[in-house]
Amino acid sequence: MTEILGRINIVKDPPPRDEEVFKLLRTYTQEWFRTTFGKFLEPQKYAIPRIKARRSTLIFSPTGSGKTLAAFLGILDELFRLAEDNKLDDKVYCIYISPLRALSNDIHKNLQIPMQGIRKTAEKLGYELPEIRILIRHGDTPSHHRSKMLKYPPHIIITTPESLANMMIAPKFRYLLYDVSWVIVDEVHELSDSKRGAHLSLSLERLQHFAGDFTRIGLSATQAPVTEIAKWLVGFDENGFPRPCDIIQVLNIKQLDLKVICPTDDLKHKEAASQKMYEILKDLVKRHRTTIIFTNTRAGAEALAYKLKKIMGKRWESKIGVHHSSLGREIRLDVENSLKDGKLRAVVTSTSLELGIDIGYVDLVVQIGSPKSVIKGLQRIGRAGHAIHKISRGIFVALDEDDLIELLVLSACAYKGKLDRVSIPKNCLDVLAQQLVAMSIEKRWNVDEAYKVVRGSYNFHELPFEDFIAVLNYLAGKHVDLEYQKVYRKLWLDDQEKTFGRKRGSRVIFYLNQGTIPDETKYQVLLKKNGRFVRVGHLSEPFAERLIIDDIFVLAGRKYKVTSIKTDTIVVTEAKEENPTVPSWIGEQLPRSFDLSIEMGEFQERVERLLNNSGENEVVKMLIDEYGADEKIANNILRYFKDQIEVTGCIPNHRRILIETWVDESGRHHMIFHARYGRRICDALSRFFAYISSEIHGCNVGIGVTDNGFDLVFPPLFEPDPRKILAESLSRDFANTLRKAIKNTELFANRFRHVANRSFMILRNYRGTNISVKKQRIRVNALVPLLPDDFPVIKETYREILDDYMDARGAEEILSKVKTGEIEVKIVEKNPRILSPFAQGIVLAVLSDVLTMEDRERFIIAMYERMKSLVDQAGSQNQGAFEQH
Repeated sequence: MTEILGRINIVKDPPPRDEEVFKLLRTYTQEWFRTTFGKFLEPQKYAIPRIKARRSTLIFSPTGSGKTLAAFLGILDELFRLAEDNKLDDKVYCIYISPLRALSNDIHKNLQIPMQGIRKTAEKLGYELPEIRILIRHGDTPSHHRSKMLKYPPHIIITTPESLANMMIAPKFRYLLYDVSWVIVDEVHELSDSKRGAHLSLSLERLQHFAGDFTRIGLSATQAPVTEIAKWLVGFDENGFPRPCDIIQVLNIKQLDLKVICPTDDLKHKEAASQKMYEILKDLVKRHRTTIIFTNTRAGAEALAYKLKKIMGKRWESKIGVHHSSLGREIRLDVENSLKDGKLRAVVTSTSLELGIDIGYVDLVVQIGSPKSVIKGLQRIGRAGHAIHKISRGIFVALDEDDLIELLVLSACAYKGKLDRVSIPKNCLDVLAQQLVAMSIEKRWNVDEAYKVVRGSYNFHELPFEDFIAVLNYLAGKHVDLEYQKVYRKLWLDDQEKTFGRKRGSRVIFYLNQGTIPDETKYQVLLKKNGRFVRVGHLSEPFAERLIIDDIFVLAGRKYKVTSIKTDTIVVTEAKEENPTVPSWIGEQLPRSFDLSIEMGEFQERVERLLNNSGENEVVKMLIDEYGADEKIANNILRYFKDQIEVTGCIPNHRRILIETWVDESGRHHMIFHARYGRRICDALSRFFAYISSEIHGCNVGIGVTDNGFDLVFPPLFEPDPRKILAESLSRDFANTLRKAIKNTELFANRFRHVANRSFMILRNYRGTNISVKKQRIRVNALVPLLPDDFPVIKETYREILDDYMDARGAEEILSKVKTGEIEVKIVEKNPRILSPFAQGIVLAVLSDVLTMEDRERFIIAMYERMKSLVDQAGSQNQGAFEQH
């Protein structure tokens, strides 16, 4: 059967038999496939008949399950049939779009195998078939190769979203795309949840307008929600209905072998856990032919590779590589080839090897800490046992108790097929501005006609007409004041005729400035000392945009306090005694997904209920039977939960927020919220509460944010009143307060620059000359004060921060549930010198730059000793006392 959801069909039927699929193919294609592979894999059985029938298809299946050939075999067969009948024209029949240039090169190389193989087989059978031209076109393609494509167009063109956008406004080449039959979008899961995906979606709608209906084929690793992703792929027709699409899900085709490892009996002892982790890695690398080790940050990958080489000895130095996005293309390519050729035994990476880049066979994947989402974990583990009949073996190594909980829940969800839902951005006005400029180059448009094309995109299907017109007005220079700031119109708009079109020079502006990936800058850090300024180093933009005045951070092993932030400069003073408020990894590490956070909340709620009602043995039984835990894991979980209950009387979960206060050694007061909803929600909540706390107490309030909660840090002598802050916060309008909290921050200034770049308000390149980020930031400082909040570029800046960077809607929903009582808030009454075990993870995340592994261990042990001592003194009467809001 087929589950029908409007015109989006989730295929439930059993796949056709091999012979039924073979009958659809030409004799030579059949013979080549039988000789080479013997039989079809399940995704191929489902997909080939549908693609041959010109049905748009979205294939969800694991890495190495034959998706690429499932998409291309029917297309190659059709092209050879046309050639056989002398009907193969010099035009583009198929466009393959990949998010990575490296992946494009792999696909081009891999397609030569079926293409040449089928031609040789056909020759043996008495057929003379011409070569199908398969060419790559992206930013690195030389101009003479592009010119050659005009004379001899590729039948299959391999490209990226940005290069497709450029091709569609090329004076001559674009006409070669207007009879396209198939468009293949690879790595859909990587594109759909970003502005890059919104950009591509609009490009495809424009192509649809000129080329008519074509078959859309999406290739994706396991993802959710499948129906929304299918709608993103195919878009909406002129009547507002999703275009037809068949969803093929082959989820259990590969076996998983997942294991969570806890290095020590007691994770409080961090140094022992770290040492044991390296012993485990050393053993695993020696026992396996090839191992990929994933960390969550580039710095983490470098540090782990360095220490692992040191531990394994000189003989192994050349056999362990590092791969991440900060390394040069040549270095990355060398690592990929060395791994493929068997020269490397292990590669340590952050995120750059998640996608389907060809790196040969991998025996094992090791993940250090949590990958932060089930889908991300499956993607990474899927790199092991790449062939379909091989088991994907993955080991998760936990280095603290929060990681341990997260990894247990994540691996259980992976086995059950519980996936995190992606969030697809909608109504991105900067992407719209960019695409409207491209549309103006194509032809003279009627405004209503253009609006209808734009609304065909999933990302813009709900776009209000007022926003569409506002963006057109901005691009047409209707805001006269902007001309004084050298922001000139990018198209012309005739209000009476309701038409718009190209302004001279706009094609060059588009070529040089289009795309959604922002330029990032570095901030120089100046130390103010004895009336002079000394340069001490640089900070990355994602890190700097989180800083506020009085924040403390670590650079080159020393602590500094922020005194001012101007353009691309941060002025600091030395902060010898005070501890950091912002860790260096904060701009890089991925946030935990909301769905995984809720699963963790349910786990914590269940463990607490079993402890209270059934005893420790039942908890251990549940951990072993349902989560595959061993004795070490069970002991650590039991201790962690029991110690938390001893201090706070209960465990935080998805239906309960705890607030505790703590005074550190510097006399600063901390107000710690145990809100285990993931960092995107915690980020929004923390800024909201910090803004109100600053108003109440008249001081700057520092913020430390993690996936498990946040820490508001007050200066010495300012003691926060949790009840007053909570009551005042619940009486405020969340959305308006949060907008005020972010308006005058570095975060807002940087995101405005990114949005202004995409909107062509602030150009990155003018007439072939790159404009420095420093000059762009000067423009930001001049423009932001002039623009009202409903101006498209300002409006989109807010939307990007609140919806994409944070999850403001999710945070507002949490507060609404607090008001209705669905979520309870408990203010912990305890000695302010005690820091509960769960809070230690939140505070230590902020202090991570200044504490070595030994310092972390000493801090935790000291807290535990103080906790035990003070709790014993207080007597059982006061243990776990709290007040419920």
